[in-house]
Amino acid sequence: QVQLVESGGGLVQAGGSLRLSCAASGRTFSSYAMGWFRQAPGKEREFVAAISWNVISTYYADSVKGRFTISRDNAKNTVYLQMNNLKPEDTAVYYCAADLSYTEVRRMPDYWGQGTQVTVSS
Repeated sequence: QVQLVESGGGLVQAGGSLRLSCAASGRTFSSYAMGWFRQAPGKEREFVAAISWNVISTYYADSVKGRFTISRDNAKNTVYLQMNNLKPEDTAVYYCAADLSYTEVRRMPDYWGQGTQVTVSS
């Protein structure tokens, strides 16, 4: 079992930056691939970024590539999402996710956090 708690959301102007954090419980955090998803009002949840358990691989949605960076600190059981050059269309609830499979963490992860709101004003 993995429990995930996101933090770091908030209100920011277009062009600004935010860093989201996701703290995971459990001693096996380093075994899990981690991901970020988001859901805007009236839209389906969509994949944002993923990172493998050993930090070797990362993967991004085209909409955030070059602006967002996913990272993790296995010693702190935490995964991060650094978001730069934010746009109003990035406004959404951001969810942290975990799965033992790097493939599945990008599609249907087993574990989800409760989400944190990010609002980007124009």
